Amino acid sequence: MATRSPWTCILWDVDGTIVDASDGILRRLTVALEHFGKPKPTRAELVHWIGPPMYESFQTNVGMSPEQATEAVSFYRTLGKADGYTTGAKLFPGVGELIQEAHACGIPQATASSKPENQVAALMDHFDLAPCFTATVGSTPDEKTLATKADIVAEALRRLAAAGVDTSRPVLVGDRHHDIEGGAAHDVPVIFVGWGFSWPHEAEGAQAAVDDVSQLRDLLLLTDADG
Repeated sequence: MATRSPWTCILWDVDGTIVDASDGILRRLTVALEHFGKPKPTRAELVHWIGPPMYESFQTNVGMSPEQATEAVSFYRTLGKADGYTTGAKLFPGVGELIQEAHACGIPQATASSKPENQVAALMDHFDLAPCFTATVGSTPDEKTLATKADIVAEALRRLAAAGVDTSRPVLVGDRHHDIEGGAAHDVPVIFVGWGFSWPHEAEGAQAAVDDVSQLRDLLLLTDADG
């Protein structure tokens, strides 16, 4: 049976939605925070770091000034480059296959990540998912010019439209309240996934919330038998 989608395009958050990069993030954060004389984070505290831009997190989580946060982001990114952007990263089970299935069905897709775009591209290449995306969108390296989820969603929609994609019924798949807020700024509904780094209450405002990839597939892909 033919497979189609109720959506004209799918936007994907990356960290906590497609990729579990928590091991590398924790390792680099520990080095960076100790370098700047701040307490190192525990794994449980990663929920405060994965999702929002690092520039924002250094200020919110450890009280850095904007100037200090700029320096910390630069230091953290240097560690990431030395470490290798894909080191320790894993796909959440079944998500890569769902992205490939959506691509095989002809559904345009784009990333919409607060992670720097060069890192998003490296991860998608690493997991052989790059061909599935019409646009690979992330933040600018300074996390200032293009940083908020609303800005990134807008850029993803702009690039899709420029590629000739129908963006009249987009959906964003994400795992943090930042995704819901960013989608809402452009009237993009959000499907909230429960396997990332979030608190349950963060799903408030999402069009739907799912706990596994099977549930997500049912919302993204339909067979003709589904009507």
